Amino acid sequence: MQMFHTFAYNFIDMEQDVFISIKLDMRRMKTNGLYPVKLRVYSNRLKKQKLYPTKFEFSEKEFDSIWNTKKTRSEFIQDKLKLAAVESGAWNVANQLSVFSFEAFEKKSQRQKGDGENVFYHYAQIINRLEQNGQLGTKSNYELSLKSIHNFLARNSGKAPSRLIFSEITAAWLNSYENYMVNVLKRSRTTVSIYLRALRTVFNTAIAEKDISAENYPFGKRQYQVPAVKKVKKALNQVDLKTLYLAQPKNHFQKKAKDFWFFSYNNNGMNAKDIALLKYRDLVDDRIVFYRAKTINTSKSNLTPVVIYLTEFSASIIDMYGNIDKTPNNYVFPIINDGMSNLEKHTSIKKFTRFINQHVKKIAVDSGVKAEISLNWARHSFATKAIRSGLTMEFVSEALSHSNLKTTQGYFAGFEDVAKREFGNTLMNF
Repeated sequence: MQMFHTFAYNFIDMEQDVFISIKLDMRRMKTNGLYPVKLRVYSNRLKKQKLYPTKFEFSEKEFDSIWNTKKTRSEFIQDKLKLAAVESGAWNVANQLSVFSFEAFEKKSQRQKGDGENVFYHYAQIINRLEQNGQLGTKSNYELSLKSIHNFLARNSGKAPSRLIFSEITAAWLNSYENYMVNVLKRSRTTVSIYLRALRTVFNTAIAEKDISAENYPFGKRQYQVPAVKKVKKALNQVDLKTLYLAQPKNHFQKKAKDFWFFSYNNNGMNAKDIALLKYRDLVDDRIVFYRAKTINTSKSNLTPVVIYLTEFSASIIDMYGNIDKTPNNYVFPIINDGMSNLEKHTSIKKFTRFINQHVKKIAVDSGVKAEISLNWARHSFATKAIRSGLTMEFVSEALSHSNLKTTQGYFAGFEDVAKREFGNTLMNF
C-alpha cells in the first residue's frame, strides 16, 4: 500500500538541490479517521528528507479530490489554495538560502511573520548564538547596544516599541542616536562606536540572510560613518617597565598581580581569557602552543596557533601558581575548571582580570609609574617593545595573532624621544 499521497505530477529533478511538496501521511490514521498533511522537504545534496507538520488533515479520498487532481471541485478550492500557500511559503524560504540546510530552513520557517525585517529579532538571534558559543563578553556588548536603542526609542513616549524595522534606521536616525548618546547621556564616542558596530553587524547579518536588501544599508561613505575613535596608546616605555618590574609589592596580592602582568607581557601580551584557558597539553617542550579564544569563532577558515617560547620567568610563574594536577587536559592555572558553566567561567575570568588590574595599579602608583595601567597594557607594551627593538611589524602581527597589520599598528605607541634624537644625529653621517 502506498504510504504517502502526493500531487500527481510532482517529481524530483536531480539537477535541483531542494524539492518541496505536500504529502498525506498515511502511516498512522488519527482517531477521527483522518490522516495528517505534511510538508515534505528533500535535499539532493544532503540526500535527506524531513516532514514538517501542518494544521491540515484529510481522508485519502478528500486529499485526492483537493490536491491530487488538476480540476478541483468548487467545494475544495479554498482548501487547495491554503495548501498551495503552505507549499509556496516553504519554497520562498528555501529560495532565500544561499546554501540550503535544514537548520536554516527551520529557523526562517518557524519565525513569526515580519521577523526578518525586525532589528530586535536579529539582535536576539545573534545574542543567542553568542551565548551558545560561550562568547559572553561579546554577547554583553550586543545586549548593551540593544538596550541603548530601546532607551533611545523610549525617550519621548517612555516605552520602546516591540519592533524596529530596518528601513526606519537611516543616516539621519543614526546621527540623532549619536547626538542623544553623546550630548544627552554624556556617553563617550568610544561607547557609541562599540554599540553601533554591533548594530552594523546586525544589518550585515540580515543582508547576508537575504532578509533585507543591501539598499537598506545606512552605513559607509556619503551615509553614516561609525565614530572611529583613536585609541589611547597603552604601552609602558622602557623606564616604566623596568621600574614596575623592580617595584617591591606590599603584600602577596600585589605580588601575584604583578607576576601575572609580566607573565602576559612575556607571552606576547596573552590576555586573561587565554591565560585562564591554558592547559598542560599546550605546553609543548619549551613552547606554549595555543589558539586565541578571540579568533576561534571568527577565523575558523584560517586558524593559526600562537607559538611562544617559554622564558625562564614564564616557567617560574607556571611552577609557582600552576595546578598540582599536571595531566594534559587540566588547566595550567586554577582560575576556571571544567565543572563550571560558561557563565561561571566568564565571571571567574572577569574577577581574575579585575584582581590584576586593581593590585598592579597600586604598585604602579607607589613606584611612580604614572600610567593608568591595566592588564591590557601588557599586550601593548609587548608590541611596542618588540618594534622598538627592531623586530618587523609583520613579526609582531604574527606574534599577536592579528589578521592584518593595521590592527598591529594600533598597538604601537611610537618611538621614544631618545631613539628619535639618536636617529636625527645620524642623518648627516654619509
